Amino acid sequence: MLLNCDLGESFGAWTMGLDEQAMAVIDCANIACGFHAGDPDVIAKTLQLAKQYGVTIGAHPSYPDLQGFGRRSMKLSPHTLTNTLHYQISALDGMAQCQGLSVTYVKPHGALYNDMMADESTLQTVIQAIAHYPKPLKLMILATAKQEQHKQLAAKYGVSLIFEAFADRLYTDEGLLTPRSLPNAVHNKPALMAQVKQLVALGSVTTDTGKQLPLKADTLCVHGDNEASIALVKEISILLTQK
Repeated sequence: MLLNCDLGESFGAWTMGLDEQAMAVIDCANIACGFHAGDPDVIAKTLQLAKQYGVTIGAHPSYPDLQGFGRRSMKLSPHTLTNTLHYQISALDGMAQCQGLSVTYVKPHGALYNDMMADESTLQTVIQAIAHYPKPLKLMILATAKQEQHKQLAAKYGVSLIFEAFADRLYTDEGLLTPRSLPNAVHNKPALMAQVKQLVALGSVTTDTGKQLPLKADTLCVHGDNEASIALVKEISILLTQK
């Protein structure tokens, strides 16, 4: 199971996350494209780090919401959402090419990610947008109870999916992430490590009702926000290596 992390989320003089420390221990970097975080200098620096550590590059596009860090839902038409995605992916892909690199997948950010997992029409628009990008790209989505259904939908447009699980989030019985506004939505360290061990050993998570939900995950989302997060990522990396 590969480790992925949202990076390049600084902006101007404002710094977020310990990108270099995270990049040293992950496999895939989801790089912000400027609509929720990131700017040309931040993107260039993050790509340099990815190149230095041999990390796979993914675009991390969002709704156009810098003030809300991409965490506010927006009702965009399919046409506008498609253009919004193409604009961001192209920006990152072009800058990557300037460094001899290439974007290989897309993982939507924040509210857009949650919206596409809750609404099939939004997911279909995202899949179609990726299908119409000039080069093949994979789409990273949440591994849920509807994995086979999502795989069939993506196959219809010739798009391959990367299924993702979260180390630090509590799941619903449907395999969706419990809203952050609810109690215990974000795991503490013991619960987080228990969930990772369960995913590795049993291929399942325990939901908010205590149900054992099977999940076939290709990648695990981790965070590099601070020193404690980096230490956790290192522990998780060791755990996965020992599998």
